[in-house]
Amino acid sequence: MRTPLPSPPREGPGSGGRKYSTSITMSSSKPLNENEKPKGRNQGLRGVQTTMLFRAVNPELFIKPNKPVMAFGLVAITLCVAYLGYLHATAENKKELYEAVDSEGSRYMRRKTSKWD
Repeated sequence: MRTPLPSPPREGPGSGGRKYSTSITMSSSKPLNENEKPKGRNQGLRGVQTTMLFRAVNPELFIKPNKPVMAFGLVAITLCVAYLGYLHATAENKKELYEAVDSEGSRYMRRKTSKWD
């Protein structure tokens, strides 16, 4: 004969088998004014004591970002990459041409041809 499984324990008298309370309690915190800054905000690495060597080697961690300098750097890098792409494209076209000399001694540009063609 099988014995019945025990029922789950009840939380208290009259709880009706509910496991969690339905009432929500809020902490009594004062709302911040517009001028007040939250006190719990940390400064990141700016607030940590570090050596001067670390600050000299990693200045980007301690200096606020400068938007105009960032924009100038982005434009400069973009132009450099575009120029390198231009040089690569023109070098591909120059590979197929070479300077040839005919029987009379005059020089002219000639397109490379394969011996297999």
